[in-house]
Amino acid sequence: MTSVEENTDHTADPGASGYAAARLRLLQEESQSGPSRRSALAGLTDTWLNDLFTTAVRETGVRGATLVAVGGYGRAELSPRSDLDLVLLHDGKAEPRALGALADRIWYPVWDLGLALDHSVRTPGEARRTAAEDLKVHLGLLDARTVAGDAGLLAGLRTSVLADWRNQAAERLPELDALCRERAERAGELRFLLEPDLKEARGGLRDVTALRAVAASWLADAPREGLAEARRRLLDARDALHLVTGRATDRLSLQEQDQVAAQLGLLDADALLREVYEAARVVAYAADVTWREVGRVLRARAARPRLRGLLGTRGDRAAARAPLAEGVVESDGEAVLALAARPDRDPVLALRFAAAAAQAGLPVSLHAVRRLAAQGKPLPVPWPAEAREQLLTLLGAGEPTVAVWEALEAEGLITRLLPDWERVRCRPQRNPVHTWTVDRHLIETAVRASALTRRVGRPDLLLMAALLHDIGKGWPGDHSVAGETIARDVAARVGFDPHDVVVLGALVRHHLLLIDTATRRDLDDPATVRTVADAVGSVGTLEILHALTEADALATGPAAWSAWRGSLVADLVARVAAVLRGTAPVAGEPEIATTEQERLAVEALRTGEPVLALQARQEDDAVGVDLVVAVPDQPGVLPAVAGVLALHRLTVRAADLRSMELPDRLGEVLVLRWRVAAEYGALPQAARLRTDLVRALDGSLDVPAKLADREAAYPRRRGVVPPPPRVTVVPDVSSLATVLEVRAPDAVGLLHRIGRALESRGVRVRSAHVSTLGANAVDTLYVTTPEGKPLDPAEAAALAGLVAAALS
Repeated sequence: MTSVEENTDHTADPGASGYAAARLRLLQEESQSGPSRRSALAGLTDTWLNDLFTTAVRETGVRGATLVAVGGYGRAELSPRSDLDLVLLHDGKAEPRALGALADRIWYPVWDLGLALDHSVRTPGEARRTAAEDLKVHLGLLDARTVAGDAGLLAGLRTSVLADWRNQAAERLPELDALCRERAERAGELRFLLEPDLKEARGGLRDVTALRAVAASWLADAPREGLAEARRRLLDARDALHLVTGRATDRLSLQEQDQVAAQLGLLDADALLREVYEAARVVAYAADVTWREVGRVLRARAARPRLRGLLGTRGDRAAARAPLAEGVVESDGEAVLALAARPDRDPVLALRFAAAAAQAGLPVSLHAVRRLAAQGKPLPVPWPAEAREQLLTLLGAGEPTVAVWEALEAEGLITRLLPDWERVRCRPQRNPVHTWTVDRHLIETAVRASALTRRVGRPDLLLMAALLHDIGKGWPGDHSVAGETIARDVAARVGFDPHDVVVLGALVRHHLLLIDTATRRDLDDPATVRTVADAVGSVGTLEILHALTEADALATGPAAWSAWRGSLVADLVARVAAVLRGTAPVAGEPEIATTEQERLAVEALRTGEPVLALQARQEDDAVGVDLVVAVPDQPGVLPAVAGVLALHRLTVRAADLRSMELPDRLGEVLVLRWRVAAEYGALPQAARLRTDLVRALDGSLDVPAKLADREAAYPRRRGVVPPPPRVTVVPDVSSLATVLEVRAPDAVGLLHRIGRALESRGVRVRSAHVSTLGANAVDTLYVTTPEGKPLDPAEAAALAGLVAAALS
């Protein structure tokens, strides 16, 4: 077809040449752009079509008709190459031949100008019936407006169509949601595509139209903040794309991005993509929140009569809230703030809220996130230990981390917590191997790393390195070099100790070392392995780097990791570990007891009963308090103490158990030092803990039964299935005992189950060292036979299998 700009000679319609010339001038005016140009173009088109319609009515004699604009044209938004969506609405009284002649006198001049046209001829009744059968027609009519003719015809139809939309919302909105999901599956996520479709991809213009339709149903409404601006940016980008290509296209191809950027006055194609991605993120987030609210309302409508009959109003209200963490509850399928929560007084609340939601696999309440953003108290720098723990718990939650993180990011909480995040937010990656933008890639790497935490001694450093490994991509130069400096700054801000800050910096600096060396260097050359060993420095760091390499590649895209690449990296790691192992630090024996522990041990021997003391920790960033328990050596101490702590809802952050022999005394004492924090509310009194411990040891308190009852009454939700527990026998660490290492998800009663499994085999726990890193527990146990000897290899392997089975 001939374009509007080229064809200005239309003998059949003298007004067409004037319209074409005026349209061309409008599109060439640099002062006219954005919403004003789209509105002006729609107004110009209205005037021309009105003239066409008036002339056609006069020539055909048809009465009782109106020309209606629907869709984007109905919203008075015309991009340079937009289709004209028109309906010729009539009252049904005109002769079919005359009506056809009227339509031809309107449609053909439009086609002659080379404009795309979507058209139909219907009565109001026909339009209403078609809308009932075709969702897309119904959506178009929601934006209908009169261009020319009898406005009364459309007024009645709009009233009926809107009434139908609202009355049928329970059926039509799920249909619209399914349509949006199918389109997203086909077109992809706009903000992660190098050549995005501005209209069809998720987060694009189609989703904005769907949100308008949801609002018209009166069932739910989209978050308005930033949505209008995001829509304007997407429309502006499409306008520029139309002008650059001269075609009605919505796909932002690579070869056209620089020209489109220049048309919009942006620096380059990266600046264009980042602006488009940011707009799409706002739209996609608004869509997520809106469709979740639609689902909630529809479920509530369906369930309310039944719940009222079963529970009554009070029971319904009570059943709707369940605690997740201090200040955080679940309500109606969302994580929300508790009524007593005070964001202005609790600087860790935002991270605790996010971690609890991700661990439970729940979406976060929009109102709660906005309240945290508006009222939240800033964290001190460096962060307190609890804040660091909650960040690691959030990062270690697996797939649910993504949605929670993006909800916080949408309200500005992430850049407030981690200011360096701003430079990577929505930053495109030109390498086609990459699936995600830089920010999303970092979160996806943390998700992948969460499944690999059983492989490393420091899951916290792995998760933090995953979050930060590409943080340098927001700066010029080698992103690994820039990233090392930034990672050290962030790690210090978050509160890691100086040694861990150095390790994190090294992990970021060398996060590409293993994959690059394994795939590009000769591993049989001793210099290759020595170079890597010198850069890594220790077996522990190598272990983390290996897991980080795999997580990074898996989060990059399907082309970045394969069994072949994995085998090359594993071969390199084995060679480097062999070089480093001779100088790697060997785990030492437990340190001698403190004076306070000795005093408690003497008291325990004197009374023959458990003695315990709660001690506040002195460190400024301490999490919880220290609980020291001294018990005369006897079977069942570890499961008894761990079980009592679990019954009192005490979370174990760290623990240390050792056997102590006192001079000039008969018998031995087990001394257990625990770092604990209350799961909810205040700590229990020491006297209550001691009473229950005495009962647990003498058998009058059935700890396993009590824990089972509580778990049945209050099942703990998990949003993602964690990797299975891993129990290994660690060789060459101690000549005095067999060393078991247990890596498992942190859970209520974990140590109790471990202790019971050990007791069932009659082994003696010589010492135990427990640490909780984010959502993971890493427990090392030194066990012996009852005679105090190490277990033979077969017994040790069987014991490891038994403990693993008990935790599964």
